[in-house]
Amino acid sequence: MPSTAYHAPDTITGAIALLMADPTARPLSGGTDLIVQMRSGRVTPGAIVDLKRIDGMAGIREEGGGFVIGAATPCTALRNHAGLLAAWPGVVEAANLIGSVQVRNRATMAGNLCNASPAADSVPALVAAGAEAVIAGPAGVRRVPVAAIPLAPGRTSLAAGEFVVEFRLPAKPAGGGDAYLRSTPRTEMDIAVVGAGVSLVLGADGICTEARVALGAVAPTVVLVEDAAAALIGSRIDDAALDGVAEAARAVCNPIDDKRGSIAYRKAMAGVLARRAVLIAASRAGVIA
Repeated sequence: MPSTAYHAPDTITGAIALLMADPTARPLSGGTDLIVQMRSGRVTPGAIVDLKRIDGMAGIREEGGGFVIGAATPCTALRNHAGLLAAWPGVVEAANLIGSVQVRNRATMAGNLCNASPAADSVPALVAAGAEAVIAGPAGVRRVPVAAIPLAPGRTSLAAGEFVVEFRLPAKPAGGGDAYLRSTPRTEMDIAVVGAGVSLVLGADGICTEARVALGAVAPTVVLVEDAAAALIGSRIDDAALDGVAEAARAVCNPIDDKRGSIAYRKAMAGVLARRAVLIAASRAGVIA
């Protein structure tokens, strides 16, 4: 691995300046993807800009009824936050499917997102939850939906000198529930062949009033399945609605065909997992279909 300069600024402004000073510099929040890529020679940054010493980049806080998660917060920390786990269990579960325990002790959702893998576990769950990312860069600070960041495998919408500062999850609505499921060849330390995140809201009468269904590993980027949401809204999460969710999930798939999963298998599993995730989310909302 070639010699690389290491910087650990303590301000966002300092980090931006360092990233702008070297076009090859890379930000580091967890490093579990970046270091592997450097060792394999896939990337050769002239500098690493470690973000963990910047105040507020690590940690979870409640704000306005929702949650703010610093970009350098390790995935393990999410499951140790009782409030976040109670409000958004699907997001926490997705983040804690990444790698092994040792990996999750360093890995972050920001790195998982910005690595821009179609199979990233945390991204469908964040998109289903309606999460936003706060991004800092030379032009200032902007706030965008998580779904707007991945553009293609390995490519994001972040401009030169930009990096994710934090994620913002909305307050859990009354009657709300979320879930994330994935299919993998192995039960641990594997990459999703298909991933499905669901967030929904049920009224006191059991009728679905809001829904978001997001799929991973079935297209170049995460897919928000609007027709699946439409199948749920206005229903009591009955068989007809669930069939509609599965059909919509299969219809939007544009997956690759490889040794880990064929196109036919990925499409079929997208429908199965979306349906199952809906049932789990509904159960967490207080109504079991």
